[in-house]
Amino acid sequence: MTWQVQMAKQRFSELVERAVGEGPQVVTRHGREVVVVLAVDEYRRLKGEPDFKRFLRSAPDFDRLEIERAAETGRAVEL
Repeated sequence: MTWQVQMAKQRFSELVERAVGEGPQVVTRHGREVVVVLAVDEYRRLKGEPDFKRFLRSAPDFDRLEIERAAETGRAVEL
């Protein structure tokens, strides 16, 4: 649905309810589309916010890595 700015201001609660229930709502000013109001779940989906817990769980198993350190000590440095 398309809303003129003045109507969106007067009926903001309805605008929000429709965005949540029906999907994105377009707001126009002087006949030009200027903003879209959408539910936060839809915004996050479009933005692609990562799920931090899922991100951490997807890390490789570092215990399985075979890491060897050189046996040499560092070079002598005079301070």
